[in-house]
Amino acid sequence: MNRQELTVMADQAKTKHHHFSKKVCVCCGTSCMASNAEKVLEQVQQNIDALGLKDEVEANLTGCMGLCNQGPLVKVLPDHTIYQKVEPEEVADLLKAQFVDKQPKKDKLLFADTRPEPFVNANDDPFFKKQHKIILKNCGVINPEDIEEYIAYDGYKAFDKALNSMLPEDVIAEIKHSRLRGRGGAGYPTGMKWETVYKYVNNQKYVVCNGDEGDPGAFMNRSVLEGNPHSVLEGMMIAGYAVGASKGYAYIRGEYRLAIKRFETALKQAKKLGLLGKNILGSNFSFEVEIRIGAGAFVCGEETALIASIEGKRGTPSPRPPYPAECGLWGKPTLINNVETYANIAPIILNGGEWFSGTGTAKSAGTKVFALAGKIKYSGLIEVPMGTSLREIVFDIGGGIPGDGEFKAAQTGGPSGGCIPEQHLDVGMDYESLMSLGSIMGSGGLIVMDKSSDMVDVARFFMEFCMDESCGKCAPCRVGTRMMHDLLQRIVDGKGTQHDVDRLQELAVYVKEASLCGLGGSAPNPLLSTLRHFPEEYANRLVSPEVLIHQHLEL
Repeated sequence: MNRQELTVMADQAKTKHHHFSKKVCVCCGTSCMASNAEKVLEQVQQNIDALGLKDEVEANLTGCMGLCNQGPLVKVLPDHTIYQKVEPEEVADLLKAQFVDKQPKKDKLLFADTRPEPFVNANDDPFFKKQHKIILKNCGVINPEDIEEYIAYDGYKAFDKALNSMLPEDVIAEIKHSRLRGRGGAGYPTGMKWETVYKYVNNQKYVVCNGDEGDPGAFMNRSVLEGNPHSVLEGMMIAGYAVGASKGYAYIRGEYRLAIKRFETALKQAKKLGLLGKNILGSNFSFEVEIRIGAGAFVCGEETALIASIEGKRGTPSPRPPYPAECGLWGKPTLINNVETYANIAPIILNGGEWFSGTGTAKSAGTKVFALAGKIKYSGLIEVPMGTSLREIVFDIGGGIPGDGEFKAAQTGGPSGGCIPEQHLDVGMDYESLMSLGSIMGSGGLIVMDKSSDMVDVARFFMEFCMDESCGKCAPCRVGTRMMHDLLQRIVDGKGTQHDVDRLQELAVYVKEASLCGLGGSAPNPLLSTLRHFPEEYANRLVSPEVLIHQHLEL
């Protein structure tokens, strides 16, 4: 396929996929699929035919719509009416009410219990209205298994623009101008990383997508790969052109079977159309992408451990420098970004760096996808401008604590992050603000806790996770996390003393400063943040040495 053929195909795809005046989109992300979404989609397809609507209404398989705990979700376009918890046997009546009687079934409308109007426009509800979607814009709208539909929504237009209208230096300059920072957790400026790889001269370079999302409660990357895999692939292709790489690897967590399946489908479709392979769109640029499946090791989210795993070695980290930009996969310059970072690239190239940097804060531009989980009314996937307050996310978008419960804390950044207490609910969700409270952005997991949560046990849980996931290569992490876990367990069991707390703080410094990689370096964060913000919970669990001696003598 050449550039002209891609343009013709885009026009044809738009005509084909915008032919229908109405669409019934069924969420077929992992969460809704677990609630029988496939059978709901089957019933939608059958009943559209039975009602004689097949020339007017299209049934569409889509990715995650966001409100995961209300699925299966069915969305009717163009009016954005959303139905929740739809059962297969309810589909016939639902479609008849929507399209024949023109009176949508109120008992199934999303948020209908709080709205008197018969029609519920999702864009008017706080859960959706307060979001700003760039990455998730087409998730829940397009069919992730249909490349033509992606092209109909301007898919691969950014790649065509970069390849035929921009030099690699221009692409990198645009990414730098956008102020996009890596969404994998560290927040390193993306354009600077690309520029570093570009400057190293080598006959072979690689582009790697890190989809090894292992944080408890995190499912942002999974949902993007399931709902819009071509957006990630297009970002990798643009990156390959910009840095001079001819080969890409998508390293995806092995538990993400649906994400792997849909990304694999995207690769096959792109290759069939000539968007992957030799001399793409008649240019001198050649690019191939392969999938590598992770084996469940959390440490492989660290880039040097990920590289070792792709190479077929045990996934353990290596000292840096040299950094992967200079000496990565098989000793060659390698660019590594995560799923969400790549999904931002095409919109930036299409709309410009200035457009992207207009959202967010001065130091944290753009939007961030968060996975809301825990004690919150509406759990699921959201995308908000950087700097949006935690209060707005929890109470306006997430609906607050179920059963009129009281907010206690929010854990951000997974095992590498920290707990933010109630008095800091107005903190902006950006890199610098979270770090000032002893937490981090991480990849975007956000676990909400209410007053019933035991913060000492929360710290123990995350320390146990880090202890189990330590690769064991360096002693500070291998030994230190176990020692900290055992001390926390003593406190949870009511056998801890002030000496144990002092020892924990001392160990935290050693582990943080001496560990080889980010797993050990950030493992003390949940402990330190709970000690900082909830000292009374530790104090209430401690006993004096005299009491311990007395208990021991009684035994």
